[in-house]
Amino acid sequence: QVHLVESGGGLVQAGGSLRLSCTASGSIFKINVMDWYSQAPGKQRELVARITEGGSINYADSVKGRFTISRDSAKNTVYRQMNSLKPEDTAVYFCNADIEYYTDTFRNLRRRAWYWGQGTQVTVSS
Repeated sequence: QVHLVESGGGLVQAGGSLRLSCTASGSIFKINVMDWYSQAPGKQRELVARITEGGSINYADSVKGRFTISRDSAKNTVYRQMNSLKPEDTAVYFCNADIEYYTDTFRNLRRRAWYWGQGTQVTVSS
């Protein structure tokens, strides 16, 4: 069983900063990709950043220069540093990860699947 949990959201004034975390737990062999999505009120969920197991990083144009994604592989955690926040950044932020995990006690068998976290709310006041 694998779980993703996001944390670090909250209420912040425009211009402020937040750091979100997403931690995977369970019998994990490897995390291949960790993505961050944002879902603003009334809008579809949008992919905004990706980091791969090899360290490759991609950003959506809407967040380039303001948001930074990083990972701590030893902790199975990805971080999203958000600076210069704007009211339009108000959204629920989700992580989504491509994870290989063990399915047996002796760790001989593995499966691979994508998992979603429950999301964390970020509200930016003007």
